[in-house]
Amino acid sequence: MAIHKSAPAVDGVHSFKLPDVGEGLVEAELLTWYVKPGDTVTDGQMICEIETAKAVVELPVPFSGTVKELFAAEGDTVEVGSVIITVDDGTGGSGAGSASAAPAADTAAAAPAEETEEREKPLVGYGEKASATQRRARRRPGPSGPVSPPAPKPAEPVPAVVAVPAGPAPASGRPLAKPPVRKLAKDLGVDLATVAPTGKGGVVTREDVHAAVEAAASPQGTAPSATAAEAAPAPDRTARERRVPIKGVRKHTAAAMVNSAFTAPHVTEFLQVDVTKTMKAVARLRERRDFADVKVSPLLLVAKALLMAVRRHPEVNASWDEQNQEIVVKNYVNLGIAAATERGLVVPNIKDADAQTLPELAASLKALTEKARAGKTSPADMSGGTITITNVGVFGVDAGTPIINPGEAAILAFGQIRDMPWVHKGELKIRKVTTLSLSFDHRLVDGELGSKVLRDIGTALEDPELTALAWG
Repeated sequence: MAIHKSAPAVDGVHSFKLPDVGEGLVEAELLTWYVKPGDTVTDGQMICEIETAKAVVELPVPFSGTVKELFAAEGDTVEVGSVIITVDDGTGGSGAGSASAAPAADTAAAAPAEETEEREKPLVGYGEKASATQRRARRRPGPSGPVSPPAPKPAEPVPAVVAVPAGPAPASGRPLAKPPVRKLAKDLGVDLATVAPTGKGGVVTREDVHAAVEAAASPQGTAPSATAAEAAPAPDRTARERRVPIKGVRKHTAAAMVNSAFTAPHVTEFLQVDVTKTMKAVARLRERRDFADVKVSPLLLVAKALLMAVRRHPEVNASWDEQNQEIVVKNYVNLGIAAATERGLVVPNIKDADAQTLPELAASLKALTEKARAGKTSPADMSGGTITITNVGVFGVDAGTPIINPGEAAILAFGQIRDMPWVHKGELKIRKVTTLSLSFDHRLVDGELGSKVLRDIGTALEDPELTALAWG
């Protein structure tokens, strides 16, 4: 879904509409405003931070001038195509009020003359979704004026444009902090401007926010500001319930999992595996020079084992095309790794993971994990996955029945590695053992194929070096 950067200026007042920052997304939550009415902004300056169903993104304004009005408050859910801010470039002569600027701009944008106007690429996002997305018919009033109806959808798709990364602090001097840290500060009622940063380059860290909270709560600490006190009232310990709004990533994940669970017939199989040799291989890899800058963990070898099994059984790396009644077998593997973050579960994927060497795969896993923890996972990182791994072992869990990521055929759950009694070479010994769980879509993967895939993964982990030599 693509929209214009802005509607035509009316008396020098530009209206900036919320762009589609993902694949057919229809709304986003406005987390933080970086500007206020009266502030001067420049073309490309970050003006706000939003959270969609897939990612947290900072938005740049596409023109320069003075902020007239903000049409949404922090915490509001805003529809794509709605005006969120108006900016006066100083060229207008009539001085017309900004309250009428946005509606006038929308009227101009909807006029037939728009057909001759050059269509702009979205500021962030990935072009138009293949299938039309149903948008809820509603008008949400903003704090300073009405939110305009969504802009008309153009007929042709727009080329993909990568998400705009977070830039340096604007001229207003707002504190530097990553999106999860900003959210944490907001939830705790901490004004980031009052926090002493300890991160590299003057970045406020999570520890800095917690330290500020502790300092404010201590008898020797200074009293918190009035803003912080109002934003974070003391929790009611007598309340028997607590309600949490379902927004952003959590909302998207819930809808996707319900859709997957009730459209794809799930089957889950389990296999206990002796991974003693895998753990020894991990220890040896950690001593090698080509793995010096990456984290080598059992997950790396589990990922490699899954990729090898997919190469032997490509039908497990497929999707179901309901419209065309076809099974689409992928000749590439975009390996998804389920990651629990502060914003909820996200599943970014490693593009063409099957073409990577083991050191390259380790580097990709490291980069993927760091981006997820920093809240920088983009919609592109989570699009196009073909098969997924979820590591439930990090939570001390042995096994589970994971729900398939929508659009994929299978998901592998990797349980914790424990010391267990095991018959090894005819004798009872203590070995390193884990449980693998493979859930698969029974429309695409029958019991025989699912069993072969799971058995091959287990075989690769039982003796990773021998398997690598045998399978190439």
